[in-house]
Amino acid sequence: MLYPFARWVCRCFFTLVYRWRVDGAHHIPADGPVIVCCNHIGNLDPPLVGSALQRKVHFMAKEELFRIPLLRQLIQALGAFPVKRGASDKRAIKLALELLEQKRVLVIFPEGTRSKTGELGDGRPGAAFLALKSKATVVPAAIIGPYRLFRPIRLRFGPPVDLTPWLETKVNTETTKEATKRIMTEIRRLIEEGSGQ
Repeated sequence: MLYPFARWVCRCFFTLVYRWRVDGAHHIPADGPVIVCCNHIGNLDPPLVGSALQRKVHFMAKEELFRIPLLRQLIQALGAFPVKRGASDKRAIKLALELLEQKRVLVIFPEGTRSKTGELGDGRPGAAFLALKSKATVVPAAIIGPYRLFRPIRLRFGPPVDLTPWLETKVNTETTKEATKRIMTEIRRLIEEGSGQ
C-alpha cells in the first residue's frame, strides 16, 4: 500500500516542481527480470526513475542511509537495499541476483556515484555482471537535466540493450567490461538525442 501511494506522491511532485517528461517507458517489459541502467546526476534520480514505471522497482542505496532510523524504514519499504560504496559488496550482489531471479525490476546507476559535472562518466562493471549472470533484460535510461525548480527535466528510456554476444560466453572481467561499454554507449545515445530536442 505504501509503495503505490509514494509513487503517486512522487509523480505529483515531479509534475508540479520539475515539469517532468517521460519518454519510452513502454520499453520496460511487463514481466520478467529487468535492469534499468541510468546516468546519475542528482539525489532525486532514484524516485524519478522509480515513479515513472508501473512496475515496482528496487535499487541499491548507500548503506549510510540505513543508519538513520526513520529513513531506513521508509526507503526499505520503497524497495531500497544497502550497498557498501567503494568496494565489492557480495551481500548486495547476492540480494540483487535474488530479486532478478524473482523477476523483479532493478534500477542501477552504472557510474556508481553522481556526476558532479552532469556529464556521463565511466561505467562500473556491476550492472553488466548482474545482467550476464541473471540473463535479465537491460533497459537504458537517461535523465536530462539539470534539476532546477519549475524547469523541465526529462527522463528517456530506450530499447533493450542487445547483450547476446556476451550472454553466450563465460562471465569474466573481459565480457563484463565489453557489456558495460555497450550499456554506457546506449545511455550516452539517449542523452545526446534527448539533449537536442
